[in-house]
Amino acid sequence: MRVLIMATPVASHFMPMVPLAWALRTAGHEVLVAGQPDIVAPALAAGLPAVEIGDLYDAVEALTARLPAGKRPNQAGRAQVSDQTPFTLVMPWLMHTRYLMKQYLEFAAEWRPELVVSDPMEFSALLVGGVLGVPVVHHRWDIEPLADEPTAMARTLLGARFARLGLACELPGPSLVLDSCPPSVRGTGATDAGPPTRAVRYVPYNGAGTLPPWVTEPAGPGRVVVSLGGLTASLNGIPLFRSVVDGLEAIEGVETIVTLPARYHAELGPVGPATRVVEPVPLNLFLASCAAVVHHGGTGTALTACAFGLPQLVLPQIGNESLWAARLRDRCVARELTDPAAQDDPGQVRDAVRDLLENGSYAAGARKVADEMAALPAPAGLVPELEALAAGSGDR
Repeated sequence: MRVLIMATPVASHFMPMVPLAWALRTAGHEVLVAGQPDIVAPALAAGLPAVEIGDLYDAVEALTARLPAGKRPNQAGRAQVSDQTPFTLVMPWLMHTRYLMKQYLEFAAEWRPELVVSDPMEFSALLVGGVLGVPVVHHRWDIEPLADEPTAMARTLLGARFARLGLACELPGPSLVLDSCPPSVRGTGATDAGPPTRAVRYVPYNGAGTLPPWVTEPAGPGRVVVSLGGLTASLNGIPLFRSVVDGLEAIEGVETIVTLPARYHAELGPVGPATRVVEPVPLNLFLASCAAVVHHGGTGTALTACAFGLPQLVLPQIGNESLWAARLRDRCVARELTDPAAQDDPGQVRDAVRDLLENGSYAAGARKVADEMAALPAPAGLVPELEALAAGSGDR
């Protein structure tokens, strides 16, 4: 079976699909990742073959285009998305589809996949599936509160373009949806409508990396990691790192690990003897030694911390990271500081992390979610269903 994997050009949208891609290859299937350079690089790092389509997208450049000097996006008042304004998440990818869907379709028509796996915002995948008559599987990278609404928007706004490219019918939806968010965290509601949905275990994959020597050193009971994602530092976020470090250093017995690219270390400034500032390291390499995680609410970080059963302090920055914060808070897994002023207050950071470490309800809530995730089927367990889906498409 030939499987084409497609993703919007943000590495965090692609990486949740990597374990499924490995499972498909292990089962003997041919897998190819198609995407812009932003996706090709992490695909190759994961050991997956890829084809480059289009130019570099560069999410940092897109986010900083109108960012006031010295302000993080959430301080500028236009970065966070709530349940009431979800289409802010969809519109950039609808516009993005206009420029690359023809190239994707031309390549796919030559390569002839039998199954397409994509993230839900890569609308070109639905076009490919519709024109070529192959099933499309959506692999969610987020809580996905929008159900079928993004696809409906694509039909309305891009339908004429799809038709000119040979789509003879309305843009089809996915044949199957895979969701690695624990059901208790995702909740119920609009997401239960639409195509069949299968829960799949989240297998932590945070990119390729080398195990650094400090990971094997003994860790105390109060190790806390600060991981604010790949964008926060470059979006005027170093003052936030400073506030978090200052807050954690005020807690007796806490050892702090800060993951931060080396080019920002000098800007962060001096740290105390209990703080270690390191180049970004895949979290799955060392979270087993940690007691809590401070992060931005990115899907990969949140789910990896959940998989390890760790309490979390969430400091949302962009997109719908505030939704992750709220859902994890409601499951008694996390504390949240959503207001930028609160995030920048070392005292509030200190009090929140101290509560996570001393209040056993957070550790219990985190362990419960970790057990729920571990009980879900692994990606390899879903391969037979995907094989049957592709085989059934050939009968039509």
